[in-house]
Formats: sequence, structure tokens, C-alpha cells
Amino acid sequence: MDGKNQKQAMLLGISAVLLWSTVATAFKLALQHLTPLQLLSIASVTSVAILFLAVLRKHPWHDVVTCWKKAPLRFAVLGALNPFLYYVILFQAYDLLPAQQAQPLNYTWALVLSLLAVPILGQSLQRSDLVALVLGYFGVLVISTRGNLLGMEFDSGLGVALALVSTVLWALYWLINAKNDTPSEISLLLCFLNGTPLVLLATLLVDGMPSGMEGVLSAIYVGFFEMGITFMLWMNAMKLATHTSRVSNLIFLSPFLSLILIHSILGEEIGGATYIGLIMIVSAVAYQQYAAYKTKPQS
Repeated sequence: MDGKNQKQAMLLGISAVLLWSTVATAFKLALQHLTPLQLLSIASVTSVAILFLAVLRKHPWHDVVTCWKKAPLRFAVLGALNPFLYYVILFQAYDLLPAQQAQPLNYTWALVLSLLAVPILGQSLQRSDLVALVLGYFGVLVISTRGNLLGMEFDSGLGVALALVSTVLWALYWLINAKNDTPSEISLLLCFLNGTPLVLLATLLVDGMPSGMEGVLSAIYVGFFEMGITFMLWMNAMKLATHTSRVSNLIFLSPFLSLILIHSILGEEIGGATYIGLIMIVSAVAYQQYAAYKTKPQS
């Protein structure tokens, strides 16, 4: 037995996708009462508690300390990226944009990853990458302008810019992490232990902590299911899978399920341009992954 279980991997993967599909709605519900920094501070503290318990179930604490001592600067940089800078900017984008726009724009981080891998990892851009980039960012334009490409009017130009900047930060986080041999759950905990004090300090200096309970439950939900439990579900799904591609392809369901929740819970009327642009973005990412798989040497 090699510890693989495709059925269990699919169940874990589907669970992760369903939970991730809810977080855009949770962002907007929390942001009705909290500032982006207040939302992030509550979510980050929640996530630290979850990750701490999860790590200690599998690893003695001295393993965590040993991993940190090997690369304290790297974890400081990673913590500044995630959770601090990435989520501050992402939540600000959600605060400025309808959820149906912010969520698909954030999904383009996979395209940014291929661009940044050129200077950071020394990889080369393939023709498929360029095709995916053009298709994906045309989809971004369709969503951002609500289909009025000639008018080029945005609900919030700043919101669109912040959503796209967040994709750069998220891609940077994963690229810097690519050479990290620390167990993934320990790495994530160390990132949050380094980044959460920055979040709390910024919140105290800029907005102060929330005075009431409005939005707090939604923020705790974000900490559980955007930053904590769901990541571990997905990570374990990928480890258990005998056919990794079947699990990884489940992620393409998430943005469409998310739109259903955005409409039914937030009451946003989903425009045709959102669906068209999202299909273009998802198709671009799927095509890029398929092309990479086809060119990968088969063992």
C-alpha cells in the first residue's frame, strides 16, 4: 500500500472546492461591518489557532522551531506576503468591487504565476502560456467593464487594479515557496505566525479593533475556511490522489459555484459579461494546464 486513495482524495477535493466557493460571499458579508484590516486581523488570528492545533497533531513543537531557525528571513518575507499584504489588498478590492467582479479577477493568479516564473525560476514562456495570458486578460477586461469594451468604464478602476495586484502577490508567495522543503502545514503556520503581528499592528494603527460583534462571525468563518482548514483539505487531497489531474481540475468548479452563492445570498444580479469573462479566464487556465501536461515527459 502506498497510502493513495483516489476516492478519498476526490471527497476531500470536492469539500475544499465547496468551502472555497463560499468565501467570496463571506468576504462581502464581513466587509459590510468591518474594514479590510479588521476582517484580516480576526481571520488571521483564527487561522493561527487552527493551524497551530493541526500542526501539533502531527509534529512536535521543536520541529516547528527547527524549521523556523533554518530560514527565519524567508518566513518573514513569506509572512509579509501572506497573510499581510495579499489579503489586505484582496479585501480592499472586494470592498470596492462587486463580488462577481473581484472573485473572477483574483482567479487569474495562475496566469501571473507563469509570467513571474520566468525571472524567478528561470523558466521560459511557451506559446500556450501567451495564448492563455491573452485570453485570460481579455476575460478580465470583459468582466471589469461589464462587457462595454469600447466605453472602458469600470465600477472601480482602483478596485480592479488592487484585485490584479493581489494576484501578483499570491503568485510571488507560491514561487518563493517553491524551493521550500519545510512540510507545507508547518510552513503555512510559520508564515501566519510572522504575518499576523504585522496585520494586528496595522489594524491598531489605522482602524482600531472592531467595537461590536457585527461581521465578526463572517471574519472567523474566513479564517476557518479561506486560510485554514480548506488549505489542509486540498493539500491532503493532492497527497492521496492517484490521478492528481482529476483532483486539481475540481478547482475550476469553484468560481461558478461562487457566483451562485453571490447571487443567492448577496443578491447581486450576475451580468452576462461576468459569465463570459469568467469562462474565458477558466478556459485560459485550463488550456495552460493541459498544454503543460501534454509537454511534460511521461514516465
